[in-house]
Amino acid sequence: MSQINLGQSPPGQQGKSRSKLPLILIFVLSLAPVLAAVLVYFNPSLRPASSVAYGMLIDPQRPVPAPASLALTTIDGQPFDLTTLNGKWVLATADSGDCSDDCAKKLFIWRNAHASQGKEVERLKRIWFITDDAPVPQKVLDAYKGTIMVRVKPEQLAAFLYPQDGKNPVNKGLNNFLWMIDPLGNLFIQYPEDADPSKIRDELRKLLSNSRIG
Repeated sequence: MSQINLGQSPPGQQGKSRSKLPLILIFVLSLAPVLAAVLVYFNPSLRPASSVAYGMLIDPQRPVPAPASLALTTIDGQPFDLTTLNGKWVLATADSGDCSDDCAKKLFIWRNAHASQGKEVERLKRIWFITDDAPVPQKVLDAYKGTIMVRVKPEQLAAFLYPQDGKNPVNKGLNNFLWMIDPLGNLFIQYPEDADPSKIRDELRKLLSNSRIG
């Protein structure tokens, strides 16, 4: 008489079950990086310190306005279109034309951060939005050659930097920050006026090293 095999899978079925195990493992391993990335994205505290931006990322990023919305003129009165800097990383600040010590400090931070990038310097431009008609001191012109200096109406600049508060730029402090515009023409990061220059310089170096645009 033939014996009934109790508690054991038929030989063919057992082989099929075992053959599925490698496929399941491969699927789980391939899915793990995706799940980890989602977890880290929604939990910034899990990110390594070196991967967290020092500046404040602007969300959503805002595209550079056309000249009709952001009318700029150079200090010698020529119109300037900010979109002509697309394709470069743009280091920006804003202040009065008389350029007090705080203004000079911001220009100094950007000049040195720019100059410290070695062979990457050509990927960067610096711009100073002058928010009034005050004459720029000659010593500032001499010290910060290479910085694009343009005059702008503060209410238009505020509408770009803070669109929700464009009617009241004073409350936001146009002169209290440094900004960066990416090569695609988007305002995307903001630093405080008292930011650590060495941290800005290092973050800029990492950004240029990892970016394939601009």
